[in-house]
Amino acid sequence: MSRIGAIALAAAVVAALVLPHFLKGYGIYLISMWAVLSIAALGLNLTLGYAGQVSLAQGAFVGIGAYTVSLLLQAGWPFPIAFVAAAIVCFAVGWGLGYPALRVQHHYLAFVTLAFNTLIFLVLRNEEWLTHGIYGISGIMRPVLLGWSTAKPLAFYYFCFGMMTLVAAGLWWMIRSPWGRAFVALRENPIRALSLGLDTRRYTLMAFAIGSSLGGIAGALYAPLVQFIEPNSFALAMSFNLLLMVIVGGSGYFFGPFLGALIAVLLPEWLRVTEGYYLIVYAAAIMAMMVVCPTGLFGLVERAARALRTKRAPPAAAPALQTDRTRP
Repeated sequence: MSRIGAIALAAAVVAALVLPHFLKGYGIYLISMWAVLSIAALGLNLTLGYAGQVSLAQGAFVGIGAYTVSLLLQAGWPFPIAFVAAAIVCFAVGWGLGYPALRVQHHYLAFVTLAFNTLIFLVLRNEEWLTHGIYGISGIMRPVLLGWSTAKPLAFYYFCFGMMTLVAAGLWWMIRSPWGRAFVALRENPIRALSLGLDTRRYTLMAFAIGSSLGGIAGALYAPLVQFIEPNSFALAMSFNLLLMVIVGGSGYFFGPFLGALIAVLLPEWLRVTEGYYLIVYAAAIMAMMVVCPTGLFGLVERAARALRTKRAPPAAAPALQTDRTRP
């Protein structure tokens, strides 16, 4: 990371820690939602941006995590155990969902994951004996951890921010480990990766499983944040919204999901001054941005930095004419 990037990261962390003290309740709720959705977007970025596996089911895993935590809390389980259970359940389901990726790729895989998202939504809506159906689950309590209550909005934000930081640190290490290089090789050329001895089958399943478990962690935080969940919250719209976060921020860029989630959470709120037209303006702004920078905002920054370096570089000197002195 460059010096400028390190300074920008430090400034962003300081702002994330200090800014909530100057916000009211709804503002704290929005930045808490940003922290939660950033975790889910990080998982999707691992699956899509690094491993190259198209998934439109991340919203379903957020729902699985949210319902797992909520049901276990209602059954009297402590939050830490319910939290870990949500991550494990999503890891196992994500591993199973990875098997179709061994047979189909690209848009065919997108259709498979889209069908899975629809299946999970129908289960959440119709299986009232398990999920309470359209009535949802209310009264989800925020946890008390080692005597520290997160019931207040500011305390729960710092809890979400701390979990996001831990997840990001673990993912940063993973991407720079041999696992991360294997994921990138799987994205760039799976046939070449296989010829070099890489177990593409295992890494494909791991990409889905780890990305899905991060979706489950996000869901485990989403449920106590909103304190009421119902099936429509985890319909296809959430999966598309998470995909938008990854693409807008920059697919395959580590910090892309953070920026994409921030835009997806805050921009619609800022555009509410346009009243009934805010969704139209929001959609038009996203389409215009995709035309200008299809690689996302971090891709645009990288392209601008490359152009600046090229402009500052001194021009190459013209090669001097060689004189053959052996000729008469």
